[in-house]
Amino acid sequence: MKNIAIVCGGYSGEYQISLGSAETVYKHIDRVKYRPYLIFIDKQRWYYKDADGNEYNIDRKDFSLTIAGEHILFDGVFNAIHGTPGEDGKLAAYFDIIGMPYTSCDTDTSALTFNKYHCNLMLHSLGVNVARSFSFLNGDTINRAEVIQELGLPLFVKPARSGSSVGVSKVKTEADFDKAVEKAFETDSRIIIEEFLDGREIACGLYKEGKNLVVLPLTEIISKKEFFDYEAKYSGTLADEITPPENLTPEQETDIKALSAMIYRKLGCKGVIRVDYMLTGTELYLIEINSIPGLSSNSIVPKQAGVMGTTLTDLFSAVIEGMF
Repeated sequence: MKNIAIVCGGYSGEYQISLGSAETVYKHIDRVKYRPYLIFIDKQRWYYKDADGNEYNIDRKDFSLTIAGEHILFDGVFNAIHGTPGEDGKLAAYFDIIGMPYTSCDTDTSALTFNKYHCNLMLHSLGVNVARSFSFLNGDTINRAEVIQELGLPLFVKPARSGSSVGVSKVKTEADFDKAVEKAFETDSRIIIEEFLDGREIACGLYKEGKNLVVLPLTEIISKKEFFDYEAKYSGTLADEITPPENLTPEQETDIKALSAMIYRKLGCKGVIRVDYMLTGTELYLIEINSIPGLSSNSIVPKQAGVMGTTLTDLFSAVIEGMF
């Protein structure tokens, strides 16, 4: 039986979301094959908490655990940390250094997909449609009138590196522009200002099962707010998630799935990911790649797996076996 550390928490505003994902993995992991340990990672401590609430620090030299004199080594890590350091490549680099297998994308791919600016440049070079945009570093001079003239209103201002729509604003008037820029810079030192795309938001989940790439059923996200922001994502009542989408042609479904599979392979992704798009008429635009998507019972990927008839136990087992 393999010892599997399920890491959760992290250093970002997605801390609580990560806990929900990790708890779902812990609940549904195959206990015939794996012995799971929930490992909490925050800026102060890395630790394991047992069923009685006792806490034991992780030895960061080899990511091991000692309980009542027993030295516990892990066979692999299920990465359930959204945001930094789990999704941006920092934790992957640490595991690479100590030789620990992990379920998520490697350091390079994680860093690339987490940085929307760099990822968009890369995928645009492969022929993927992305929204027209400007990008600025903190301290740059931003010509508000020039940006608005080029992109029009409304537009989106977002941190280049964040998840769950943290720091993202929809700007409808010029008077809202500066406040949105300030908000985005509170999350990251680089921001992206993008044109507004009016269309249908479609999500595609993918994961490897052995050598086979499994493309899950698509989901259409219909937000009841201005856009699919943090509150809409996690309130449970402010967005409709329809799996599979209604009134999507077979050609559109095939195109979205084929493009998602191409992205997974070209970027060298690993584990389970989710690719989000905006379908505007006949054109498909990439929104972002989630290299560690939400895995709680209310998250999109688990719902897609359920529609396909795949249990969460089988999904998580495939992801775990994929790291060995």
